[in-house]
Amino acid sequence: MNDLAPAPTPSTIYQPAPTSTGEAAEALQPAAVRAERKPALPGLTGIRTLLALTILLFHFTPSNLRWNAHPWLSLYPLVDIGYVFVSFFFLISGFILSYNYADRPQPMNAVDFWMARFSRLYPVYVLTLIVSIPMVIAEYHVRSHTQFYEGVILTPLLLQGCFPMLATFWNTVTWTLSCEVMLYLALPWLIRLRWPRSTGKLLALLLAFWVIGLIPHSIYVLRDPDHLGHMADRYSDGFWINTLKYTPLPYVFTFLAGLTLGRLHEAAKLGVRGRMIVGLSGFAAAWFIAYHMVPRLPYIMIHGGLLTPIFGAIILGLAGPSPLARVFSIPPLVVIGSSTYCLYLLHFNLFILLHLHHVPERLHVARFDPWISYVFVVLVAIGVRKFVEHPAQIAIGTWWKKRRAMRADGQAAIVGRKG
Repeated sequence: MNDLAPAPTPSTIYQPAPTSTGEAAEALQPAAVRAERKPALPGLTGIRTLLALTILLFHFTPSNLRWNAHPWLSLYPLVDIGYVFVSFFFLISGFILSYNYADRPQPMNAVDFWMARFSRLYPVYVLTLIVSIPMVIAEYHVRSHTQFYEGVILTPLLLQGCFPMLATFWNTVTWTLSCEVMLYLALPWLIRLRWPRSTGKLLALLLAFWVIGLIPHSIYVLRDPDHLGHMADRYSDGFWINTLKYTPLPYVFTFLAGLTLGRLHEAAKLGVRGRMIVGLSGFAAAWFIAYHMVPRLPYIMIHGGLLTPIFGAIILGLAGPSPLARVFSIPPLVVIGSSTYCLYLLHFNLFILLHLHHVPERLHVARFDPWISYVFVVLVAIGVRKFVEHPAQIAIGTWWKKRRAMRADGQAAIVGRKG
């Protein structure tokens, strides 16, 4: 696990990712700055598939997931807290970025990193906005003119997540990307901070980030600032609950916990047995809470990262070779896992559009719905990954490298003339 793979060559630099996230950010770093690639983490790619599919089922839950006679065999308790897996993605994101970029000999080039993120994320985002144009028409009829025009301006700029009442404008789920962008902007400076190196201090720091991150949600539970008059649930609406659910600041500490987890992974150097124990403990705790504890816990606390230590244990358990990681590394899970960004952005509005236009009925497959719709959405996501996300990433990355090379040549010529 600690042996480094060979450094990428120009012919492989845009091949599928060295990690679970599919990014080729390293390709935009100057050759002298590039570090050797770390081993792939297919187990984390596979778990991303299950997280994304659970979020899909959470948003569009079929009626036959509940089995009242044997609830412990039912998928419904897990799907019913699908919202919590968004914070799992934020944790994975921080972990992977730390795994890739921490402790490099040269500092991260911020502009190159941001361009790499842009090349991967924005083309698919624009595609989802185009596909979702019918939703903009619907927004016009349900919002004030001021909110509508603010949303039309802010959403293409990925700023909608900074405004609680606009966060779900146009495409309900893209508030998460708006939050991620804010965190990516800060990453080059976060990576340069002096982080602890000992396992104990890193573990203490992770737990501190977890506790601090839950403070706003705890205050919400105690004070009820939206004056709901009852415990908030997934259907509650209000300025403060929307602030906690959709804006970047409440996710800062989850992201920081992910960065810390990446460093903890390097410091702890768990072996196969250690990863198995930690990973299985995380899965067991997640199952117990989902099936036995959720009704007793405040919704906003679960949404805000209450399960972060449990998710962290699962990540550590899958972040290296082990029998547990192999279970999540089977090819179908890895293929879909590499497309989970597309799947997440597309699934909500695409599923709605399929049914607004009665596509299953017109194709005479309604008797297989909603399962046939789930399959269609997944296949579309895989196609968008292959034919939009990846080619656009290559094209923008190539353009950026050429532009940077031309600027370097121009600066060298100016220096030469002055000499």
